[in-house]
Amino acid sequence: IPLIFGFDVIHGYSTISPIPLAESASWDMDAIKLSSKIAAMEAAASGINWTFAPMVDISRDARWGRVMEGAGEDPYLGSKIAEARVKGLQGDNLSDPLTIAACAKHFAGYGFAEGGREYNTTVISGDILHNIVLPPFKACVDAGVATFMNGFNQMNGIPVTGHVKLQRKILKGQWEYEGMIVSDWGSIGEMTVHGYAANEKEAGLKAILAGSDMDMESYVYEKYLKTLVEEGKVDVELIDDAARRILNLKHELGLFEDPYKYCDVEREARVIGSNEIILSTRNMARKSVVLLKNKNRGLPIKANKSVAVIGPLVSDKNSPLGSWRIAGKDNTAISVEEGLSKYKAVNWTFLQGVQLTTEPTHFVLETKINENNRTGILEAVAKAKEVDQVIMVLGEHGYQSGEARSRTKLNFPGLQQELLEAVHAVNPNIVLIVMSGRPLDLSWADEHIPTIVQAWQLGTESGNALAEIIMGEYNPSGKLPMSFPRSVGQMPLYYNCKSTGRPTQEENPDVVFWSHYIDEENSALYPFGHGESYTTFTYNNLKVSNTSSGFIVTIQLTNTGNMAGEEITQLYIRDISASITRPVKELKGFEKNMLKPDESKIITFILTDKELGFFDNEGNYHVEDGMFDIMVGGSSEKVLKVIAERVTMDMTP
Repeated sequence: IPLIFGFDVIHGYSTISPIPLAESASWDMDAIKLSSKIAAMEAAASGINWTFAPMVDISRDARWGRVMEGAGEDPYLGSKIAEARVKGLQGDNLSDPLTIAACAKHFAGYGFAEGGREYNTTVISGDILHNIVLPPFKACVDAGVATFMNGFNQMNGIPVTGHVKLQRKILKGQWEYEGMIVSDWGSIGEMTVHGYAANEKEAGLKAILAGSDMDMESYVYEKYLKTLVEEGKVDVELIDDAARRILNLKHELGLFEDPYKYCDVEREARVIGSNEIILSTRNMARKSVVLLKNKNRGLPIKANKSVAVIGPLVSDKNSPLGSWRIAGKDNTAISVEEGLSKYKAVNWTFLQGVQLTTEPTHFVLETKINENNRTGILEAVAKAKEVDQVIMVLGEHGYQSGEARSRTKLNFPGLQQELLEAVHAVNPNIVLIVMSGRPLDLSWADEHIPTIVQAWQLGTESGNALAEIIMGEYNPSGKLPMSFPRSVGQMPLYYNCKSTGRPTQEENPDVVFWSHYIDEENSALYPFGHGESYTTFTYNNLKVSNTSSGFIVTIQLTNTGNMAGEEITQLYIRDISASITRPVKELKGFEKNMLKPDESKIITFILTDKELGFFDNEGNYHVEDGMFDIMVGGSSEKVLKVIAERVTMDMTP
């Protein structure tokens, strides 16, 4: 029986792509699919058969470090991205030596960890489970994902590794999933620590009964499954079913025909870091960048200017790689300094300003942040006084997000805020480039800095991609897949919330008794779907017509600026009154279009039962007649709206 080699190929293998949250900001399914395909090509050429990706956990809390590994807060966008990633990794045929088996994780609810604290418990209602948490996993099943992984968390008092409802009833039952479920690293044994099993033997019993087919790392199955069968506690048919699922995967990969088919040194040398892969990775990085604001047109940078580029991430070749890039070699990213230095028409000066860390960093160790050494701030301030413009490159170290990297503060780590304010005091003409693995609190920057770019952690081609955007060779088109907070106290923060019985009273702002904070606005600083461009777009003529069970929606999009650019048009609905309450907005469609200056396009969306319905707390699907808000625009906040009534029509002649 051949071995199967699994590996964490999360965002690229050797050539590192943008972190998944960054790629999600592209809203470009073809690009995301290609990025996953490239990762599979490199991994397969290196002997890997199976990856523990994609992570499709929805999360609404930027404190949770693993938001960098997912697609953000929305189940519709998350489902589309999940499908693209699975198809990119697996292709059309798993036996193709250029593909690898994908793994949908973490089933389920891991992204709802209380307080955003890693491995914490989750409490999830049936409404949230079926309408928010599960849809991306169902999209993976529909896309043919080869494997599933459960998780570390307990949900509503039951560790998901031993959760019968999730694994046996929903995944293998209702969804008729024929693939294999693997535990997360040691999660079967950890059920004893949760207090759900008295010992490892009982943990193994509960895991196999719940549907976990493979034990990763804890060795519980190896120790106890045979005994559990002999004692009559486990039917041997369950063991046969688990083994069949694992063997089927190996068969689909073609490993029984040739167990060494993925081991090809010549192919590995030819594929890894090829020019085609580098160019595709750079293109993915460019598409992932979000222009948060560009007041006074601070970007693109104009020729013949003197520009100081300041910050601890300016010359960093490691942090841009992000977390979860195990096969990616340290210090192999193109830095911002390297990317910009190619443009000789600008008089550049590059300065660190402050150190971000005090010690060498490591994937499994805490990152030590510099809180005291201010050496370099005075030099940065002096240079800022002399130049026409300043670019500040600030954010998180690459190992400050990811697994076990939860944060209670969402500000710039260390002395970066102090550096930013000191430079701003002498030269407010600043472009702020934010490199992070999650949304940060940019409230001060939004108030004081005219141009802000969310650059995430863009991988190997970071510096080249950013330089092309900074210099105007590429027009940014990314849109946020997560809401950016005004304060960490807003967490969890998400656009598709429900209305309270006492919503905002805009006409009476001084009235106390409505759902609000007394010290901050309710709204996001930068909402879901937000992202600006070097050009401008306008929306007109929103029209809605009825079909037999839904709506046809059309709107006119026009590029009203002087540069070609891509715009992501977003469609939202609100079911105004339903048998269970529905969110104030739900994304139900989007389309990305490139338009030349003065070019217009009529965009059409079709809303069917699939988009207009919802699940109740028991998981039953409902589509109800009634009034709907139909909203279309360039973000979840900037929309045109009409009200339409869904009436089921009798089409019988």
